[in-house]
Amino acid sequence: MFQFIVRRILIALVTIFAISIMSFVIIQLPPGDFLTSYMARLAEQGDDASEEQIQIMRESYGLDQPIYVQYLKWMSGVVRGDFGRSLEWGVPVADLIWDRLAMSLLVGLSSVLFVWSLAIPIGVYSATNQYSLLDYVSTFLGFLGLAIPNFMLALVLMWIAFSVFGQDVGGLFSAEYQDAPWSLAKFIDLLSHIWIPMIVVGTAGTAGLIRTMRANMLDEINQPYVETARAKGLSERQNIWKYPVRVALNPFISTVGYALPSLIGGEIIVAVVLNLPTIGPLLLRGLLSQDMFLAGAIVLLLSILTVIGTLLSDILLALLDPRIRME
Repeated sequence: MFQFIVRRILIALVTIFAISIMSFVIIQLPPGDFLTSYMARLAEQGDDASEEQIQIMRESYGLDQPIYVQYLKWMSGVVRGDFGRSLEWGVPVADLIWDRLAMSLLVGLSSVLFVWSLAIPIGVYSATNQYSLLDYVSTFLGFLGLAIPNFMLALVLMWIAFSVFGQDVGGLFSAEYQDAPWSLAKFIDLLSHIWIPMIVVGTAGTAGLIRTMRANMLDEINQPYVETARAKGLSERQNIWKYPVRVALNPFISTVGYALPSLIGGEIIVAVVLNLPTIGPLLLRGLLSQDMFLAGAIVLLLSILTVIGTLLSDILLALLDPRIRME
C-alpha cells in the first residue's frame, strides 16, 4: 500500500504539471488578451485609453512576453504559493480565491453528505423491497430529479423560502452577517441558508446514485455468499448491511475523486442564480475577462482536488472491499 501511495503521488505531480500547461494554453486560445477585453469594456462605457497607456499596462502585466515565459513566471510563483496578481481585480489571486474556495468546499461537502444520506438507505430499501410502492415512488422521484434543471429548482426553492418561511434568499449569509467576523450566530445563519444550495446541487446526484445503489444491491443480494450467511442464521439486517451494502458502496467511493471538483466547478449557473460566494462565478468571470492568472489558479486548484480525490478513492476502495488489492 505504501509503495502504491508513493507511486500515485509521483504520478499526480506529473499529472498536475501537465494539466497546468494545458489549462494555461487553453485560457490563451480566445483571440486577444485581458487588455483587449478591458479596452472593449472601456469603449462600452464611453471611455478610451491611449496606445501608450495600453503598452505600459501590457509591459507591467508581462503580456508582451511569449506565452511560455508567462507560464514559467506564473508556475515559479505557484511553487512558492504565489498565484500571481489578478489582472481585473488588481489584487493577489490568493486573496480572491481562498474564502470562496472554502465556501465551495462547504457547499460541496454538505451536498455530498445530503446525497449519500438519501441515496444509500433509499437504494437499499428499493432493492430489498423490489416493486413495492416506495420502490416505484423512489424511481419516479429519481427520474424527476434528473429531469428538472438545477437552476429551475433553485428558483422554486428560493420562492418557497421567501414566501413560506419569510427567509432572505440568495447568498449564504444574511446582510448583517455578510462581512461580520465568525461567531456562533453567523454559523447558525449559514446553516439557515445553506440548505437551498445543498438540495439543489445534490438533487441530480441523489437521483442517479439511488438507481446505482439499487442496481448494485440487486446484483449482490442474490449472490451465494448472501444465501450462505442467511442459512447460517445471520439476521436479515446484518446480512444486508454487513456484506452486500459494503460491496455495493464501491461506486460511491469511486466517485469521490471527481465529486467535489464537479460540484465546485460544474454548478456555476446555480451559483449565479443563488448569488453564492463560491469559486464558480469567479471562474466564469475570470474566463470571460481572460484574467489568465485568476482562471489558471482556479483550474489548477480544481485539478489538484481531482487528483487528491482519486487517490483517496483508491485507498478507501482497498480498505472497503477486501477483493481489491494494491500490490
